[in-house]
Amino acid sequence: MKGTLNFKIFLLVTAIAIVVGMLFYTRGMLDRLLAKEREIVDLYVKSIEYVASDKSNVGDISFVFDEIIRTIDFPMGLTDAENNPIQPLRASVRNVEIDTMLSPESQEEFLRTIITQLDQQNTPIKAMLGDSTVLSIVHYGESDLIRQLRWLPYVQIGLAGLFILLAYVGFSYIKRSEQSNIWVGMAKETAHQLGTPLSSMMGWIELAKEHAGGNPELRETVSEMSNDVERLNKVAARFSKIGSSPDLKEENLAEVIQGVINYISRRIPKTGKSINLAIATPGEFYAKINRELFEWVIENLMKNALDAMEGPAGRISFRIEQSGRTTTIDVSDTGKGIDPKHHKDVFRPGYSTKKRGWGLGLSLSKRIIEDYHKGKLFVKQSAPGAGTTFRIKLRA
Repeated sequence: MKGTLNFKIFLLVTAIAIVVGMLFYTRGMLDRLLAKEREIVDLYVKSIEYVASDKSNVGDISFVFDEIIRTIDFPMGLTDAENNPIQPLRASVRNVEIDTMLSPESQEEFLRTIITQLDQQNTPIKAMLGDSTVLSIVHYGESDLIRQLRWLPYVQIGLAGLFILLAYVGFSYIKRSEQSNIWVGMAKETAHQLGTPLSSMMGWIELAKEHAGGNPELRETVSEMSNDVERLNKVAARFSKIGSSPDLKEENLAEVIQGVINYISRRIPKTGKSINLAIATPGEFYAKINRELFEWVIENLMKNALDAMEGPAGRISFRIEQSGRTTTIDVSDTGKGIDPKHHKDVFRPGYSTKKRGWGLGLSLSKRIIEDYHKGKLFVKQSAPGAGTTFRIKLRA
């Protein structure tokens, strides 16, 4: 758990570092490009000022207009001192398409709109003659390269986020696969190890039955031993089914649950407690389940409820409801309850509030219901001192 949390923190910190780094780097590039564009516009303005100061400079400055200014790749507009487009209109803009089919008035209105948009992108620069006379005003916008660079951080952030998401999903998938393989291996090995002693115990029980004769107490003891061995056989069968596709059959849920209740109720007196076990909704409710695995889930939920009973008496009740293709089973107890912040933790392998046990019962139960029966198992309601209700949802 701690390793997983550290990995998530590492991913988050890495993502933030990548995002911040890309934003700073891209912002620096944009600032440098914008500065270069402004230098070009400044050169253009100074060229205008130079020509205006002495008409004889036209020849000297022709190189600037013909070779340097011609390379401008961003939109630029030129207006007079009153901010009106100069005439002819096509000469007042660069890298801006003007629809020649429009009337001169419409073309001028279009250029005024373009110039307003350019001023929103960059502050216009005035070409001055001396200190007080405004020759013209140069308006300029951003090149395609700068506009693309403005989107670059978002593209990079998206790619970085996608990479981190894929890494996280991949890590989670690998972890789940490893856990699944551990579950399957442990379950099948357990079933294999139980097989030999169970076969031997069944043989000894048959011998015990023959020697019990007419002794009723001994025959009852042997009968209970036989029931427990049969139960162990069921447990071994349950473990052997882990990792393989279970065979789902239409079963009477009330009958299946009652069978588990009967088994558990015979063993409750040994715990010194008086627990009332009952199905609160009489009737027949059918659903497709694997009987052995489903019994295991009910047994785990009941044992969990019994462990939560702190007093000498208590109650465990089952409420079954069916609506359309959905079957709902609520398992409620009068135990000590679970703090709401731990409602999800109870299904985590290894989580347990008991002094002994591996904390696998509820985790295994959730796996059986959700992976093998395609249903849901969750804590419907629980609070300290108010008991707990687990809900199983099955779909036809």
